Amino acid sequence: MAKMSLEDLRKLRDTKKNDIRKREVDGKEIQVIVGMGTCGIAAGAKDSLDAFLEALDTENLADKVVVRQTGCMGLCHSEPTVEVVVPGMPTVIYGKVDAALAKEIVKKHIIGKELLDGSILDRPAADIMNSK
Repeated sequence: MAKMSLEDLRKLRDTKKNDIRKREVDGKEIQVIVGMGTCGIAAGAKDSLDAFLEALDTENLADKVVVRQTGCMGLCHSEPTVEVVVPGMPTVIYGKVDAALAKEIVKKHIIGKELLDGSILDRPAADIMNSK
């Protein structure tokens, strides 16, 4: 392995600190939970997870949103699946979440507070939707 300069070590430290900061849950009420069971991984959940992390960085939301991983959600036919929890909105599960849809979820659901009806697998009950 090649020797690293002091500057390289500092960059590596800063990168790792940033990665750890994204995983902290304190003070973060918004959650994105990516199904990372074997079915999800085989369907591309890792790419979806990376797209969420990139989009949250781009929108400067890494300090407000926690991205978590879970096992299979039991919706193998619609993997990759992602649960989104935003205060004041119903909790929903989106299906077939690729990188493009992940970015759209960040912009429309998390920032714009708008549900993406065409991609929701687990739809909230009508009485919950009407009580907003």
